[in-house]
Amino acid sequence: MSATISLIHVPSSIKKRNFEPMTKQAFIKDKQYYKFCAYGFLKNLRLFEPFLILFFLEAGLSFLEIGLLYSVREIMRNLLEMPAGILADSLGRRRTMISSFVFYIISFITFYYSHSYHFFMTAMVFYALGDAFRTGTHKAMIFDYLKIKGWHDQKVHYYGHTRSWSQLGSASSALIAGALVFFSGEFRLIFIFSTIPYVLDLINIATYPKALDGNRAKLSKKELLQSFWVVMKDFWESFSRMKTLKALVNLSMHSGFYRSIKDYLQEFIKVMALSLPLMLAYTENQRAAVLVGIVYFFIFLLSSRASRYSGKFANKFKHLSTPLNFSMLLSLCFGVLSGLFYANGYTGVSILFFVGVFLIQNLRMPIGISYVTEIINKDILATVLSAESQTHSIIAAVLAPLIGYLADAYGLGYALAGVSGLLLILLPFVWLGRGK
Repeated sequence: MSATISLIHVPSSIKKRNFEPMTKQAFIKDKQYYKFCAYGFLKNLRLFEPFLILFFLEAGLSFLEIGLLYSVREIMRNLLEMPAGILADSLGRRRTMISSFVFYIISFITFYYSHSYHFFMTAMVFYALGDAFRTGTHKAMIFDYLKIKGWHDQKVHYYGHTRSWSQLGSASSALIAGALVFFSGEFRLIFIFSTIPYVLDLINIATYPKALDGNRAKLSKKELLQSFWVVMKDFWESFSRMKTLKALVNLSMHSGFYRSIKDYLQEFIKVMALSLPLMLAYTENQRAAVLVGIVYFFIFLLSSRASRYSGKFANKFKHLSTPLNFSMLLSLCFGVLSGLFYANGYTGVSILFFVGVFLIQNLRMPIGISYVTEIINKDILATVLSAESQTHSIIAAVLAPLIGYLADAYGLGYALAGVSGLLLILLPFVWLGRGK
């Protein structure tokens, strides 16, 4: 985000680093570690998330309309990312994060009261504002803390641990949301309950040490313009290197793919739930809620383990590029197989492959972030992390309506298989080399 923040010391022999195994876990689980973990846990208590697609379908939206909502969210998030990053340098990261949670809460309340497509769109815009102010900022705070403590070589292990708590939050969210939908019989109520953990996380962020605010600049037109041009200059110089650009796109392509398809798992699970001769005395929403809650609970438990294991997994390879390349290949193959099995009526098998995409995303994300931070100029780390988020937002914005259109025209299974196959064709262009 900011060119003025020096976050991580990158050794001069950076190329050599790609040939050496990573160090073992060597950080201390202090008070701030648990605050970082609490942040991720509370942030992912988005009770509506396991049911968002089902909520939109129940409201009468087509798959294309849903895809366009997702696309608007990603585009707005992308457009606001850089201004939010510059504002973070002026207000400080903590105030920026607090603003983010305020926007999220407004979004949840708007969803609860929405009954038309225009209001759904408004809610998505506020959600995008929340994402823009949050994404990249908190990662930068974590990496800055590691530098302060002298644990800058622990990026994969530390980030993997904190990310695993995010997945535990998602797992808990699935069970709580499933119970709420089962007993209420409707999806809408879970948006109001989602505001509770976000208020708690807002309070948690407010207690972070001032040292993590970064180098705050005065909020003036001159300072903002100067900061913007410095960021753009360093951004251009960094991404003029093909290796950096390819690494960014490799990481972003899978994240964008994952963001554009992940919620459609809800429909897969609902179809399976309604095909089972169980709980026939209950409504479709209640039957779907039970299976969706249980499946998502176990998915996020497994995802949590995947994030926590990412450091050990990366240690098995001489080059971090190797697990990034082959995990992408495997995930896209899983996407093709999941779509084809679903289209041909094998819903249970398709769900298993879909779950594989979830696990790979959470396994590769800490590795990818670490890889990117090692090959860039240390002074623009926050900017590059923000750029990674922008890039996968663009990819998701393109893929979301494409999936929606294909789903309306040919069915959801063939839409998933088609988009996964398209990215498989493009994969050789972002295949990471091992360096010299």
